[in-house]
Amino acid sequence: MELSPFLLDQWLEQKFSADPPVEFDLGASTGPTWTLRELLALAGAGAQESLLDTQLFYTSAAGSRDLREAIAGMAGVDPSHVQVVTGVAEALWILFFHAAEAGANVVLPNPGFPANTALAETFGLEVRPYMLRRDTGFRIDLDEIRGLVDGRTGFVLVNSPHNPTGAILSDSEMERLHDFCAERGVQLVCDEVYHPIYHGPPSRSAARLPHATVLGDFSKALCLSGLRVGWMVERDPQRRHRYTNARSYFTASNTALGERLAVLALEHREAIYGRARRIAQANLSLLDQIIAEFGDVLRWVRPQGGMTAFPWLADGGDGREFCRRMMRRGVMLAPGDCFGMPAHFRLGFAASGEKFAAGVEQMAGVLRSEASCVAVLNAARSVS
Repeated sequence: MELSPFLLDQWLEQKFSADPPVEFDLGASTGPTWTLRELLALAGAGAQESLLDTQLFYTSAAGSRDLREAIAGMAGVDPSHVQVVTGVAEALWILFFHAAEAGANVVLPNPGFPANTALAETFGLEVRPYMLRRDTGFRIDLDEIRGLVDGRTGFVLVNSPHNPTGAILSDSEMERLHDFCAERGVQLVCDEVYHPIYHGPPSRSAARLPHATVLGDFSKALCLSGLRVGWMVERDPQRRHRYTNARSYFTASNTALGERLAVLALEHREAIYGRARRIAQANLSLLDQIIAEFGDVLRWVRPQGGMTAFPWLADGGDGREFCRRMMRRGVMLAPGDCFGMPAHFRLGFAASGEKFAAGVEQMAGVLRSEASCVAVLNAARSVS
């Protein structure tokens, strides 16, 4: 058994060793970062002092009671329905592991997070992709998904807001898909790591739906990727038992201190979400201006949620080469071939925080310079 090369992480890893250095990371999919000092400042001196008394031992494989109660309170479910995991990455490992039966298939979005397809194939699952097409705003086609599901389908996965496109499922779309899967006894898995960051009408969490398995974590909307904490909302007791048992084998538990910090973050989540929304929306407005200025070079579908956009080159050119040119000027983007769409590139507009304006201006400067060079070359050709 061998995992295929993780092209996205291999590319992003360059930010630690690039020459010249990466000054502006516009390839990351996370939100504006928090320091430990900033996070603790939300809670005040009393909470800071209590953290020093944290016992550094194994926590429960299901997650500490305090953390499960905090997640449950946010999601509107019973604490017993929450399984804590080491980021959504572990949740996906668990789901693909349990779906891996002879002849089974999984229905996944394309494009989507690259690890999903790799994990499915590693476990011997047939991948049945449903396409998110830019000419329809990267929205799902419910009829296409229905046509892919059969009696051997392990689960259907949706991601809303979506990485990398920023598309969302409306409440009615999610409800119809949920009802379809429930009627056929097929698990519906809803990856909501960017919920509730929206740039228009918001959608409700799928945690309200009785047969949905909902994934969340602290890396995206909650902007605390260094905690490596995630969760699964699951009402089916047999599935929860399997998740906890698998986790006992995979990672055993999170760190005790990480779970304490996660509880603290959820107690102050509106401050964290508020900062993420302000920065993401301000930076998205800057992107509006850049796309408008370079409409002959770049196209996009404006994201409706999340913190990433998925523009493409108007001439259908190689997105990786475009990203290389930007990297040489200190701007990191993520090539679209990491997502199976070579003419695209992923642009994260929140991780760089207040530095985004300078980063996107640097990108614009490269585009202006290239446009000027092309104009000079064309003029010279016309003279000759």
